[in-house]
Amino acid sequence: MPVSVNDVMQLLCHVSEERKMKAAFKHSGRGALVAGATAFVGGLMGGPPGIAVGGAVGGLLGAWMTTGQFKPIPQILLELPPVEQQRLYDNAYAIIRNLDWTDTAQLIALVMGNAAIQERLLGMLTNYLANELKAEIQYGT
Repeated sequence: MPVSVNDVMQLLCHVSEERKMKAAFKHSGRGALVAGATAFVGGLMGGPPGIAVGGAVGGLLGAWMTTGQFKPIPQILLELPPVEQQRLYDNAYAIIRNLDWTDTAQLIALVMGNAAIQERLLGMLTNYLANELKAEIQYGT
């Protein structure tokens, strides 16, 4: 079954929420990159007004990424720009592509019932956050 980026984001949010994962960002450069990417996408979506909205959202996300405060991973995932969500989707889909499901709820149930797949997804997510976003990860607090 074709799976949307939103389905995979919901799955990753659920898995990371179960482990009570949080992250804080250590480098301001990534925050600036996210702010710029979000403004660019906003510009593609609606010209100058889109740039203003995209810039505002990206600026808030970029500023938050430079604060060093821990935030829940599900919140971080949902605030990522579409380009970053697509990268996560591609990595996660490589892990879940052989599962057979009909909707997001069934996909989540299948993954939550399979410890090996959960661990692979968590490992992929942790590596992505630590290596790509330069985040510090905390579990279960």
